[in-house]
Amino acid sequence: MYICISIGRSGFPGSLIREPAPYSPSGSTSLQLGGVSDIEAVSNSASSLEFRCVLGEGPWKFGDPGISARRGGTAHPIYTYARSLVKKRLECGGDDSRADRRREMGNGVSMQTRCIFVEIHGRTEKVTFARHCASKDIQETIALAAGASSWTGVILKDKHGGLVTVTSAMDNNTLDTPYKVQIVEAKVPKHSFSDNTEMIQTVVNQVAEQFNRVFRTEENKAEMTTRLNALEKREGLKVVDIERCRKDISEIKTQLYDNKLRLYMENHSHSPVSDDKKMSYAGDIPTYPKYILSQETIDYLKKPTFDIWHWEPNEMLSLLEHMYHELGLVHEFNMNPITLKRWLLCIQHNYRNNPFHNFRHCFCVTQMMYGMIHLCNLQEKISRFNLGLLITACICHDLDHPGYNNAYQINAKTELAIRYNDQSPLENHHAAVCFQILSQPECNIFGNVSDADFNRVRVGIIALILATDMARHAEILEKFKVNVDHFDYKSEDHITALKMILIKCCDISNEVRPMAESEPWLDCLLEEYFNQSDREKAEGLPVAPFMDREKVTKPTAQIGFIKFVLVPLFDAVARLFPQIDGTMVESLRQAQHHYERMKLEDDAKKAHATPPDKRGSIVA
Repeated sequence: MYICISIGRSGFPGSLIREPAPYSPSGSTSLQLGGVSDIEAVSNSASSLEFRCVLGEGPWKFGDPGISARRGGTAHPIYTYARSLVKKRLECGGDDSRADRRREMGNGVSMQTRCIFVEIHGRTEKVTFARHCASKDIQETIALAAGASSWTGVILKDKHGGLVTVTSAMDNNTLDTPYKVQIVEAKVPKHSFSDNTEMIQTVVNQVAEQFNRVFRTEENKAEMTTRLNALEKREGLKVVDIERCRKDISEIKTQLYDNKLRLYMENHSHSPVSDDKKMSYAGDIPTYPKYILSQETIDYLKKPTFDIWHWEPNEMLSLLEHMYHELGLVHEFNMNPITLKRWLLCIQHNYRNNPFHNFRHCFCVTQMMYGMIHLCNLQEKISRFNLGLLITACICHDLDHPGYNNAYQINAKTELAIRYNDQSPLENHHAAVCFQILSQPECNIFGNVSDADFNRVRVGIIALILATDMARHAEILEKFKVNVDHFDYKSEDHITALKMILIKCCDISNEVRPMAESEPWLDCLLEEYFNQSDREKAEGLPVAPFMDREKVTKPTAQIGFIKFVLVPLFDAVARLFPQIDGTMVESLRQAQHHYERMKLEDDAKKAHATPPDKRGSIVA
């Protein structure tokens, strides 16, 4: 019996239990591994390796990463062997899943590049590619260098004749040990072109029909043709009349263009934004499936070390939904479970695809809050009502973020800065979008509470979202320090100060996570900073030194921030919750040491810099 086992790349326990689809031999290309006849790799995705196995009769239960294929309570030897392959791949540096995740979420620029040497038709070429470069892009580059088409397959072999997997994480080699390139002509299914062509033509026809309806293209063309014909029939037309007619025609063309541009900007506006337009639920947003979470996933979700790069968008939605049920918030606020799902979909729909401030960041901040609630045992210290405000504010805290910070909004005098009088324009916008969504009955998760409780919800969430403005960091931290040594859980003022400090911690908590999870977030943040500084230079606006790509590096960006912002912030919280000192605060100190060592290495490299390589190279 052929079945599939999916093994995660990440090497940690916990994921979603799924029943895999039946294996179709004709639908997959398998590769023999390790000389074992009863296990074959059939899929190599960003988050897992999938194996085809030959097993006896069931019943069998399968799980994604960390869940063994078991029969009678014992892990099957094939599963053990498959997992050892994954572990060996990780030890060899073959995990490119996080880079793939960052590319899916908008992180288009890597901070580093890699290179290999290949032998093509007796000559050695150097291939340079980004750390997150797709395998297909690398293969096409090598194929084109070999004079073949992009449809051909590429096989790489090392000096011992062993096959080398073409990925951005393949082992480096040297000029003396290049990979030998073998070109394999691929059979391209002919029917796919005709099917795609027919589908594309249908879409083009529909788009053309919509444009004709909106812009009255055919009517304007007919009008222009009539006027031109009339011009041709007129005799003795003066030059001034001809020029006037030409001007009329030009104005018609300009009007058509302006109409198209206006409609496009209304539907695709990306920066400086306005919160006038109500963010209603889009009916064509697909629903996400109901996942069954394993106990390992449920337990792992409560830890600050949770790897947020491993999850697909639909899985993140399901995990957020689980938080509301597990904390008792659905019961506390009498939420309709269908409304909760629809609200989460609408929230995801209203996060932009920025390098950093995107839906994955929203999930990251919310998961850290969920972890701190369990780590600090907040369920027994504050009400479920306040827990609901914390989780909801985390989910909504960066809604519709345009990718440019408050300093840009104020200096560029954007509509948001003018609307909010330069007072936390982005945070005010996030809160406004949050309650515009909640104003839709089909998305209002608080629709069944009393008017008085809804007013409490509104005041509480707005206060928490506004607290995420880093301009208020010192003010909020000092207010918490005043209360921390004699904290009173019965005082509303003390609880409000605690909630504000908690959401601040979670919003900037990336360095609390293991380095493998936190450092990619720094790449995303610097990319967004560099995009802003490039725009500020182009528009003649002030540029913050920590955003200038010509001045900032990864260690210089983080050392001061960790030392003077993060460590004092989490130290203050540890005075109230000592249990975070050995986990979160210690992780921050390790991160600071990591970037200090990186800075020393960078300084040493600059001191011993050598002239750049003059050899020709191929860039993927």
